[in-house]
Amino acid sequence: MATRAGTVVPGTGRVREAARAGTLRLAVVASDASENSRGKLLPLLTARGISHVIRYERYDLGAAIGRGPVSAAGVLDEALAAKLLALMGSADAGGPDAGGRDTTGAAG
Repeated sequence: MATRAGTVVPGTGRVREAARAGTLRLAVVASDASENSRGKLLPLLTARGISHVIRYERYDLGAAIGRGPVSAAGVLDEALAAKLLALMGSADAGGPDAGGRDTTGAAG
């Protein structure tokens, strides 16, 4: 539903566009994203101070947003981003890692 509402964008390219436009609030990068995709995305997210996590495999990340495999997904809505970060933080605190690396690049 969030994808249809336009609050979630799929794919590295769309996530980069949203980051550059200043509308991206959170990026979820697949743990099995290519080095090329990571190299294009992670420095931009870090430079812009955008919260991001590296978690889930491409197939699982895509399925979560109603798509095929994607290397990244972006959240444009501040409230949704905060809720997702809280939920992912809860999983890190005591639950299973859900198949991804426990890497958080939360800034500010």
